[in-house]
Amino acid sequence: MKWITREHPKIDRIACPWLIKRFIDPDAEIIYVPYAEVLSKAAALEAIPFDLPGVEYGHYDDQCTFDYFLKKHNLKDAALNRIAAIVRGADTDRHDFAPQSSGLSAIFMGLSQNIKDDHELLALGIKIYDGLYTWAKDLYQQKHTQAPVEQLLLEVYKKYLKQGKEKKAPEWAKELKEMIQDQMDTNMTMSLQQASTELEINPAYLSREFSKYFENLSFGEYIRKMRIEKAINLIETTDYSLTEIAYLTGFSDQSHFNRIFKKQTGQNPSLYKKNSLKSKKDTNS
Repeated sequence: MKWITREHPKIDRIACPWLIKRFIDPDAEIIYVPYAEVLSKAAALEAIPFDLPGVEYGHYDDQCTFDYFLKKHNLKDAALNRIAAIVRGADTDRHDFAPQSSGLSAIFMGLSQNIKDDHELLALGIKIYDGLYTWAKDLYQQKHTQAPVEQLLLEVYKKYLKQGKEKKAPEWAKELKEMIQDQMDTNMTMSLQQASTELEINPAYLSREFSKYFENLSFGEYIRKMRIEKAINLIETTDYSLTEIAYLTGFSDQSHFNRIFKKQTGQNPSLYKKNSLKSKKDTNS
């Protein structure tokens, strides 16, 4: 069977041919042609086009072509699912999908620059994906430092030597803290994409680095925490209704506000407000 796609492959157009040859069609012929010629050549050669807008084997929502191959051909394999997350993250610049995504992207960006022959690059890529599959199948839980002494030394370093030597926050973290603080006077609608645009920082990098400087929380967790802290302050210092407080703290609806509030504090906001009012009354009596 013939499979055809755009020339100059990097991520998906190397990963998918590997998947085809190893799990779908061992005798498959992979054809790379200029973008404008894919569909006409596919018709002439009776080849199946992939990784191209408007064809069956392509991207859907936040998933890439590799994901569709797994679904279409019903490939139930935990190792392939691990690889799919890595490929998806690398191919869509969402390196938060898997920690290996940024490495895979770097490797194939470099190789595609060094190797101009698409089929030579594919041959090398197949060997790389064979290795990745072995790791995803049998070795993904192993760490580079396996010896007990090495591991113990690392733990000692992390727990004791690094204490009191907190990493200095970069300028973008300080600026972002100020941006979030400014949002405290609004309804807290800032998104990670908006923050990355404002700071001129890659959103994948920002997502990956954020927790290091913001209480070991993800961007979403930190914003939710700030919203609840603001809600608590409004409950304790104003006569606003809970519906008004939910709106002022950026929650889309009352039920969402109730759910997040209880998750953060262990109490429903109505009970928290009741206890707060009781505490004020007891203090004033």
